[in-house]
Parts: sequence; C-alpha cells; structure tokens
Amino acid sequence: QAAFMAPTEILAAQHYESVCGILDSFGVKTALLVGSLKKKEKEDIIQRLKEGDIDLIIGTHAVLEDYVEFQNLGLVITDEQHRFGVKQRAVLTGKGESPDTLVMTATPIPRTLSLVFYGDLDVSSIDELPPGRIPIKTYAVPISIEERIMKFLIDHLEKRKQAYIICPLVEENEELPLKSIEKMQIYLKRKYFKDFKLGVIHGRMKAEEKNRIMEEFSENKIQILLATTVIEVGINVPNAVIMVIYNAERFGLSQLHQLRGRVGRGDSESYCILIHEGRSMISRERMRIMQQTTDGFLLSEKDLELRGEGDLLGTNQSGLPQFRIADPFNEGELVRKIAETCSEILEKDLLYTENFENLYKEAESFLNRLSENIIFN
Repeated sequence: QAAFMAPTEILAAQHYESVCGILDSFGVKTALLVGSLKKKEKEDIIQRLKEGDIDLIIGTHAVLEDYVEFQNLGLVITDEQHRFGVKQRAVLTGKGESPDTLVMTATPIPRTLSLVFYGDLDVSSIDELPPGRIPIKTYAVPISIEERIMKFLIDHLEKRKQAYIICPLVEENEELPLKSIEKMQIYLKRKYFKDFKLGVIHGRMKAEEKNRIMEEFSENKIQILLATTVIEVGINVPNAVIMVIYNAERFGLSQLHQLRGRVGRGDSESYCILIHEGRSMISRERMRIMQQTTDGFLLSEKDLELRGEGDLLGTNQSGLPQFRIADPFNEGELVRKIAETCSEILEKDLLYTENFENLYKEAESFLNRLSENIIFN
C-alpha cells in the first residue's frame, strides 16, 4: 500500500483527482482521507485500509491519527514536506515496516546542503519552468504607491483576469502594526473594488467554506482573493495573474517564493508586487533578492544565510547547527568530499576496523548525546 500526505484539504483533493485520472485504468483502488469527511465515510475508509482493500490513500494530517492502520504500507509520499514537522513525518513512516520514502517540496534547499540533510536519500532537482510558462515579474514597492498598484490590478480585472492579495494577519493586533484580513476586506472593497467580487480565505475558516471560496475563485465568480498564507500551497488558478503581498518584510524568502508561485501558472504575463514597510538591512536585502531572481535554489541559499540551517539530526528546522569546525554552507566542496568518504566507509564496512576506531568512538558518543531527539525521517 501507499500513503500520500499533503498539508491542506484543497491540495489533497487536487492530488486525488489527478491520481485517479491516471491510476483508475490500472485498477488501483484510491481513497481520499481528510478531516471534513462525514464520520461514516471516514470509518469505512479506515476499515478498508486496514483490510488492504485500498491500495493508495491520499490525505492530510488525518492519515497520522493512531486509528489509521495499514495492512502493508510500502511507500510513503509527503508533498510540501516543509509544512510538516519532523515528528509528523516520522509518525507516517512508522505505520509500516521501513517503507520507501519520497518527500517533495517546491521550496528547495541548496544543492550542496542536500548532501547534509538527505545524505541517505537520492536527490532529484527540477530547476526549470514547465513548458509554456512565462517568468513572473516581481516588484518591491513602498505602501505610498498603493493607489497606482490597485489601478494596475483593476486594469487586469477588467480584462477578466484575477488576483490574490495577501495579508499577514486575520484580525487586527494592537501590538503588531500589520495589515489584517478583517480590516483590509472593508477598506479595499470600499476604496477600490466596488465593482468586483472580493472573496476571503484564511486558516480559521471551516474546510467546507474554504473549499467553496476556492471553487468560486477557480470559476472566476470571485475576481480578487484576499487571503493569508493559507493559499501558499495547493492553489492552481491559471487565470490569476497578479499577487499583491502586504507587509512583505514579515515573510521569509522561501514563503514569498511559494506565494509568488500561485501566479504565472498559465500563458499570460504575471506579476508579484511586494508592498513593504521594513527599514532594516535584512528586510531590504530580502526585497532586492526577490526582484533579482525566481530561482528557488538561489533564494533558499539566501534564506539560509539569514535564518540558519536548523538541527540536522534533531527536530529544529531553523537556526544555526552545532558544527565544531566546518561550515557546510560555505564549504560546499568539502561537504561533497565528506559525503563521498562516508559512503565509501559504510559500503566497505570500515567503521569497525582498527584504522577507524577513533571515528567510531566519536560517532557513538555524539549519537548517544542526541538519542532522545533523533528522528530518522
């Protein structure tokens, strides 16, 4: 059996439809398991999965529940893996006996660091646009030219195109001077979009409501989608050509790159407009990099410089790791040589020989200190 996990119901449903279109003719029995299913439907799927009557289950975090059991889980696929915690990914693989694992993400890590993070995995990188796609134009601008931005957006809406507008908050927060969905919905509708349908979507909404809004946006019944980062994955609307992000300085490069990827999915020219109010050097540098490149690998390297790599053998996914000597970010060639040497030591079973006695002791000591936190998936 195989399990395919995605972070949102919208994305899981899209995968389910795509996969069924491919695998149905081969007799593969596929099911969708998400939190919004009715109790009876969910119970039926769980029972069939346990009995082996379902070959492939596609779902959200719902597949991690203790009561979800497999007869013989052999393959685990995690899409947008950066949206899941280390322990969550380990829970799913733990439902089988050493199942094969495939993890996917559109937010890549630097090529050299993939050897450190995924030394036990084969890494494949897709670093080019799909055929027919036009590169997205990105502009970082101050809030003072908002009126010009909205006129530009309206010009495209009048041509029956669509747009996203992103805010960092759902509700207004007195301690944080940031744009909120709650306030911007009223403001934008009154000032700019009286003649257009504006929809709202955020993480606090029920799944049924989110799905309804997304369906209406997909059908162009809604022209502008005002949203939080809930839409950063699993949204595919080729007619949407403009992404406006308020308080862009509050987002990391990888997240901005993901949001930008919601447009440019058709054959029309698309735009990402970053409205920023940050004055720090790091904030300005982020905006400069976003305008210069759409290369996810380069962006991830820059993000890494600003945030740190995280714990390679632990559960922290950001922050600088504890290396005694080497800096893997700046020592790419050394990392490659280390990876090759480690592979040779393991393949030839040299670790337990006299020449490698000290290395063995050091490795044992290090692993013992981390044993409570290490998760090998």
